[in-house]
Parts: sequence; C-alpha cells; structure tokens
Amino acid sequence: MTTTTTTRPPSTDSAWRIVAGREIMVKLRDRNFIISTLTTIAIFIVAFGLSFFLGGRDGEKTVAVASNDAAAIVQAAASAEPAAAGAGSDEGTGSDSPPAAGPPIELSVTEVANPEAAEQAVREGEADAALLGAPGAWTLVGSDGVDPDIAAAVGAVVAADALERNAAAVGTSVADLTTGSVVQERLLDPNGAADEGVQLIAGFVFVFLFYMAAILFGYAIANSVVEEKQSRIVEILAAAIPLRQLLVGKVVGATVLALGQMVVFVAIGLIGLTFTDYASLLPSIAGAAGWYLVLFVIGFVALACLFAVAGAMATRAEDVQSTSSPLLTLIMVASFAGLFLQDTWQVIASYVPIMSTVTMPIRLVEGSAAWWEPPVAAVITLVVAGAVMVVAERVYRRSIMQTGGKLTYRQALSLAE
Repeated sequence: MTTTTTTRPPSTDSAWRIVAGREIMVKLRDRNFIISTLTTIAIFIVAFGLSFFLGGRDGEKTVAVASNDAAAIVQAAASAEPAAAGAGSDEGTGSDSPPAAGPPIELSVTEVANPEAAEQAVREGEADAALLGAPGAWTLVGSDGVDPDIAAAVGAVVAADALERNAAAVGTSVADLTTGSVVQERLLDPNGAADEGVQLIAGFVFVFLFYMAAILFGYAIANSVVEEKQSRIVEILAAAIPLRQLLVGKVVGATVLALGQMVVFVAIGLIGLTFTDYASLLPSIAGAAGWYLVLFVIGFVALACLFAVAGAMATRAEDVQSTSSPLLTLIMVASFAGLFLQDTWQVIASYVPIMSTVTMPIRLVEGSAAWWEPPVAAVITLVVAGAVMVVAERVYRRSIMQTGGKLTYRQALSLAE
C-alpha cells in the first residue's frame, strides 16, 4: 500500500510580517534615521534643561546696601508680601489698602561698609544694584541700567513706607488716605494668561512632530517602493507574495517606527514638563498627547499608503519629489492650518482627518474640547483612512508593475487590474 503525501505551498498570509520586520531593521540601521532621532531628543533635553536652569535663576538678584535701613527695605521687597514690611495696609482695610508690589522676586542682600563699596560691588558685577541713601531719599544704583524687577520690588516698599510716614506726620492713617483709590480687578479666566504660552508651545510641538514624522517616514516608504521598482526586485517579490502583503508590510513597518519615535518624544516632553513651573498642566497635556498618538497612528497609516502609491507611480528616484508633492502640500496645510485656525474654524478642523491630528490635541490643551469630541474625531479619521487605504491599495497594485514612465494620479486611477 502506497501512501501519497501532498505538499502544500507555504502560506503567504503572514508575508507582511517578514516585510515589516525587514523595513524596521533596515531603518534602525539607517544612519540618517539614528542621527535625526538623537538630534530631536537632544533638542528636547536642551530646551527643558535651559528652561529649568533659567527658571531657577529667574528673579535671583543681589542688592548691595550700606545701612540697616536699606537692608530692611530690600528684605521687605524680597518677602512674599512686601507691603507688610512697610506698611501700608492695616488689617481690615480689605480692598481699600494700597496695592501690593508686583510678583515677588528672589532678592539677596550684600552688606558693605559704605556707599563707595556698594557702588564698587555693582561696578565689578558682584551685585545687580545698590540701594543708597536714607528714608525719604533713596537711590537705586545700577551699572548701565537698573534692573526693572528690582526697581519695581524696592520701589513698592519705599512707596508704602513713605506713605505711612507722611500719613503719620499729618495725624492720619494710610487707610484713610487711600480709601477708594484702588481699582479692583477681576479675571474671567484666571489661568488663561499663564497657560497661553504653554498652549502655544504644545501646539507647535504637536505640529513639528507630526510634520517631521510624516515627511521622514512617508518619503522613506516612497523611496523604498521606487527603488524596488527601478531595480526590478518588486517583480521577484510579486512572484513570491501578493502585492497587497508587500504594501501592508511596508506600511506596518513604517507605522511601528513612527509610533515608537513619537512615544519616545512625547514621553521626554512630559517628563521634562514636570521640572518646569507648568507641572500643574501635566494632566491636560498628557491627555492631549495621548489623543495625539491615537490620531497620529490612524492618520499616518493612510498617509503611508498614499506615499507608497507615490513611489509606485514613479519609475526613478528623481520622480518621487513630483509624485509626492500633493502629499507634501496636504501635510503642510493640515499642520499649519491646524495650528493657526481659531474659533469656529478650529472646531471644524479638529474633525477633519489628518488636520485633526494637531488641532484636536491643541483644543484639549486649551480646554475647549468636550470629552466626547476626541473619540468622534478618531472614528471619523478611521473611516476616512479605511476608504483611503482601499483606494490606495488598488492603485498601488496597478501602478507598481508599470515601467513605461512616470504616472499621473489620473493615469494611475484609470489603470486596469
């Protein structure tokens, strides 16, 4: 009895994994990719390092004094409530008390023997300013200018002290003299001014990362496709695996690399934020960054398919710039329009695929987006991306074997299977 065994050809259903793994390993060995990644990380680290260093030094001023009265004035200006040291506010006066000085700065006192020594300290850079004179006749001495922060802090204390002295001289009180002289202030958005700069920076970072990743990995896919087409390697690959699997592998490999890079950059940004004065904004920015990654992945998959089509339409590496130009325009419009649009247009843009990748996170940082809006934007982007991938896959299969010359988008769409 003879037993016949049937040998089945190896399945190609998982061939995309091999292609994706190859794309990832080739990219990880690419010197330009490594340098660009490390350079971006270095920029983030340096930016946060400078912010931390300069923030720690912000307000650190030294004032030279030659008398106890001057030392008392500077110490009062350095306190959290400088008005309390000079005087101008009695308990119970409430909003009718004289306005306190501006935001407190960190002042240190350098006591010297005489005014000449104080001026010498300023001249040699050992002190930022010198306070000379006596009550009622104070003078701030600077080198080539008096620091405005020092002038504001010291001036507020001197003014409050002079007001109290003058009031006592005429037999009245500071509260009586200043009744009704203060204009009240009320903010509709107390945190708006402080957060505006962070919101702008966060928006710029989202745009920069999206633009960089879309261009870097998009062109990498297009160049990889046209190189395989130009060298006829794609014909060998097409005989071994379906072209659909080849496309999926390239897109998955690029998406994994792009997402990994984005996760590293976002993590560094969030960690660096904890060492700044804006650490309180970490929850809102972390949430926005999370949705940025979600929208980025969905949108990038669609862009990756389109860049693969751009590579398939080209016959030489020189053609990629031309076939990819519409995609470059799309990315630029989506990035910068998403950053600069405001009000109703910004809301609309936050639902437009690709553009929503940067606009919705910006709205989340600003606090103008409801909790349900990011999921809706993600679903819309997913639906549109799915439609784009279906069309792109067909155009890719029709164009990749065409070697007669560069194709236009109209020609590529009209090709038969």
